[in-house]
Amino acid sequence: YLLWDRILHRELAASGKAIIVDKTPNNVFIVDRLREAWPDARFIFLLRHPGAIARSRAAYKGDAVEGGDELIVKYVEALEEARQTYDGHTVRYEDLTANPEAELRKLCAFLGVDYEPGMLAYGQFDHGRYKSGLGDWNEKIKSGAIQQPEPPPPLDEIDPALREVAVKWGYSEVPVSPSAG
Repeated sequence: YLLWDRILHRELAASGKAIIVDKTPNNVFIVDRLREAWPDARFIFLLRHPGAIARSRAAYKGDAVEGGDELIVKYVEALEEARQTYDGHTVRYEDLTANPEAELRKLCAFLGVDYEPGMLAYGQFDHGRYKSGLGDWNEKIKSGAIQQPEPPPPLDEIDPALREVAVKWGYSEVPVSPSAG
């Protein structure tokens, strides 16, 4: 924990900010360790349609979406377990992209920081070079503008385990492909 703490402290000091927000998706697999290392940490649970997550990963990795993706199933299950175990703030990716200011204001209130309009103008700042393995670095993020997500795939086109989570997270109004009817 000392190494984690030192690395994050270095990043925080370099930023000149008082709070660090880590958006590493794989943190859902070590949430208990994070809570042990930082008992005062606050969790933000970012939900996205599970089928859209699988499609996005398949496009990035070149994987076949057919047959599902075990890693995505494990990820959404771990995320849901963390939501059931720890207090936090839940935000939907689709809501964040549809109404970024309103959602960001809620996040700021949860974190106890002042909302600043410049937070939505991330494309106007030099964040350095995007590197593979450090978050989303595709053309959409490089555009510097908030992009609307593509519609999620129909429920019948995603792994049954992902369908279950999609419905649990309120994505039950997802269309079924015409060929399935």
